[in-house]
Amino acid sequence: MESTKPSVHFTDKYLLTPTNPVIVNLIGAGGTGSQVLTALGRINISLVALGHPGIAVKLFDDDLVTSANMGRQLFTKNEIGFPKSVVLINRLNRFFGTNWKAHCKKVSSRSDKNELSGNIIISCVDSIKTRFEIASVLKKMDTKTQSRSRPVYWMDFGNSRQSGQVILSTIGEVKQPASEKYLTHAKLPYLTDEFKELLKSQPEDLSPSCSMAEALHKQDLFINTTLSALGASLLWSMFREGMTHYRGFFLNLKDFKTQPIPVK
Repeated sequence: MESTKPSVHFTDKYLLTPTNPVIVNLIGAGGTGSQVLTALGRINISLVALGHPGIAVKLFDDDLVTSANMGRQLFTKNEIGFPKSVVLINRLNRFFGTNWKAHCKKVSSRSDKNELSGNIIISCVDSIKTRFEIASVLKKMDTKTQSRSRPVYWMDFGNSRQSGQVILSTIGEVKQPASEKYLTHAKLPYLTDEFKELLKSQPEDLSPSCSMAEALHKQDLFINTTLSALGASLLWSMFREGMTHYRGFFLNLKDFKTQPIPVK
């Protein structure tokens, strides 16, 4: 007999009452990643205002800024030729007074799991192959450690021209409190496990855009902005409410529709 209790996932206790800033590793500084980074800056300053230690971000990306990046991504002409991660982190640190770090490197299955260790891993990458490589690194991490960099969540952002999705996964299991009101779920599956066959069947176009106009044919102007705002809202609600009934959503910007993915 199925339970009539609403399904929910309670946020890992450490993220709500940490002794140090929560460590967030953001992978990708492109159209979505650059927007997510700004949202993380707003989350951090808001958490600090509420008495929380806030978050500390490391941004991983090995790309350089090109003219095709302007408009859809948060770069200017004066930043062309510089590393995306350095440009964005320097700008954000000056604006918010943070001390976040840039890493000009690509994350792959050969990446050092210790360097990538953090409480929340956020991926904003174009390549399906890279998603599987990130998953392989995360599966090697020690989720039982008492270190303050213990891995807890993986949040993946992905999109096509006018649609996208955000999927929240747990890295291992997150201990849930006893509840008479809710049906709790300690484990949220990886995107690469749950949608493995679908991901592998998707065609990929990884060729670089030569101009801003060409880039806009591949991804619409506000798909990244909308996706990042909704995804950041999910993360914010986990900090503020300490729980979530949803572990992501599908977005169709063309029809202005969002379909939440319930915890189950």
